[in-house]
Amino acid sequence: MLALLLVLAAAAPAEAVPLCVVPDGSRLVLELVLSDKEKATGLMYRDKLAADHGMLFVFDTDDILAFWMKNTLIPLDIIWFDATGRVADVHADAQPCRADPCPKFSNMLPARAVLLVNAGYAAAHGLKPGAAATFQGVPRFPAGDKGK
Repeated sequence: MLALLLVLAAAAPAEAVPLCVVPDGSRLVLELVLSDKEKATGLMYRDKLAADHGMLFVFDTDDILAFWMKNTLIPLDIIWFDATGRVADVHADAQPCRADPCPKFSNMLPARAVLLVNAGYAAAHGLKPGAAATFQGVPRFPAGDKGK
């Protein structure tokens, strides 16, 4: 009986880890930010982000999405994606801000999602306006996609 349970457990599909495959084929493990509370906190107070990780904020509609670096401790690239998964805009090397007023960074074209990665990642991996990325395991993004 135990052997049967072990075989069934091994055959069960693992929960999909959210991923982004960037233009050069590199893969980023994504931390998804979907709720308003999560969006308000983002990467605040974290002193590191693994080199192959990113934080993806997903929104319900296309919009101009302002981000700031208040209480963020590490420099980041901010990458806005349109509803199809193409890069709409990039702000490279956004620096930490510990005191008000902190500058806000906004996209020029409407976006549906925003990816935060370590500073320098966007340029090193081909994430520039017009480039396409592939997302896996991300609910509601790209639009019309079931996250698969």
